[in-house]
Amino acid sequence: MSKERFLQRQRLTEWLTDLGRERKVLVPVREGGSVVFRPFAGGGDPVLSMDATIPPKGAVFPSCHELFGFEQGKDPENPEHISLTLSPKIRAVPTLVFGARPCGARGFSIFDKVYSGEKFPDPYYLTSRENTLLVTLACTRADNTCFCHWVGGGPDDPTGSDILMTPVEEGYVVEAVSERGEALLDSPFFVAADGRSEEAVAVRAQVKKSLGPAPDISRAPASLLALFDDLRFWEDVSAKCISCGACTYLCPTCYCFSITDEACGATGKRLRSWDTCMSFQFTMEASGHNPRPTKAHRLRNRVGHKFSYYPTLHDNLTACCGCGRCIKSCPASVDIREIVLKAIDRTKDQVREVSDD
Repeated sequence: MSKERFLQRQRLTEWLTDLGRERKVLVPVREGGSVVFRPFAGGGDPVLSMDATIPPKGAVFPSCHELFGFEQGKDPENPEHISLTLSPKIRAVPTLVFGARPCGARGFSIFDKVYSGEKFPDPYYLTSRENTLLVTLACTRADNTCFCHWVGGGPDDPTGSDILMTPVEEGYVVEAVSERGEALLDSPFFVAADGRSEEAVAVRAQVKKSLGPAPDISRAPASLLALFDDLRFWEDVSAKCISCGACTYLCPTCYCFSITDEACGATGKRLRSWDTCMSFQFTMEASGHNPRPTKAHRLRNRVGHKFSYYPTLHDNLTACCGCGRCIKSCPASVDIREIVLKAIDRTKDQVREVSDD
């Protein structure tokens, strides 16, 4: 990280207003009972006292995105000949997301490995990612649903951020995480951090301490795989799940989608929309067969993907940032932490035997 800077609290709105002259600025605001990211309109402070209900992933991976428009045409001289014109909708909109927590920014590291692959890079995702800056706010307290330190993160984890800000008494200690973030600090709104750096270190240390020790979940990939065919286990842990999908729609690391075409006559558009593996329709085949017919099968896939399949494919990176949204917002109080620990406990003798071999 670069040399730390300091931003006075009363100058935050001025800074965001200045940033908004060259790019779209998204900040957390309150809508009803939720906190969501919306364009900064000025004249009011963002909601920074709590984590946003919905993660910032929509800034790069919109909940519904038009991939391209299409138009069919007929040759009047040869009616059987039909032409098809496609109009890609790849938009490069300079954007800055302000006020996300470190866990929300960390979620993009999961997306990056999927949508930035050498074989099939996604131009829509990559264009948005390259044009989006993330200014995150280190946590000053931890909720009882937080478990970022279980999965390699933390309340001040810089992964995925361009700038990390730590709230202190009179404002924010600001650190650049990337070169793009460092360029943003070349601004008259910032002054030298001086002795405030020690205060920021103390704030972050206190939050880390409040999280308590993290359990060892290194055996989770093998344990979940060992339980793949134990449907009784999955029926037990999914018993109270109502398959609403809140856990996936609010997750910073869930990247599944569905494709639909909307047409009116000869013209239309193709849309990519968030989807959820917790829906029975997600894997429904045209034949009527569904390889995941029950919520037990679907929860097995969700937990297994995050803590076993994805880490196996991507250098032991857990596809969960530990933000706790899936726990906090679940109407039935399904706790993914309990499921992972139960799986490890259920298979500890079995996994040990495999390791010894």
